[in-house]
Amino acid sequence: MIWWYWVLLGLLLLGTEMVTPGGFYLLFFGLAALIVGGLTGIGFVQEEWLQWLMFSGLAILSLLAFRSSLLAWMNRRNGNLPPMDTLAGEQATPLEDLAAGSTGKAELRGTVWTAHNAGLTPLLKHQRCKVDRVEGLTLWITAE
Repeated sequence: MIWWYWVLLGLLLLGTEMVTPGGFYLLFFGLAALIVGGLTGIGFVQEEWLQWLMFSGLAILSLLAFRSSLLAWMNRRNGNLPPMDTLAGEQATPLEDLAAGSTGKAELRGTVWTAHNAGLTPLLKHQRCKVDRVEGLTLWITAE
């Protein structure tokens, strides 16, 4: 094969890896194609069977040697994300009187939510309350 076919194949495989959630398989095949294209371009490998052998060997060996390390590094890196936004501890305002253990509507951050009075005392309309937890789309609130 002509050297630039290998380079074109490598770039195509790398581009496909970037736009698909492939799990870093095509990355190693694309890099192997670029390496074989470079070696063919400088005249190191001329025989077509040797080019294909090098491509297959490089791709499979690098896949086996580096994929698990790359995935572990990516998972470790993604594990350092800041914690997800939580509504626990925020202030909510009931839009109606809520008896102890009853459910109604409350406002939080400008949005109307279903709210459950998790406390033992009734909550009055427009009283400042604290969000204890969120279950689904229901706020569990208590008096501040």
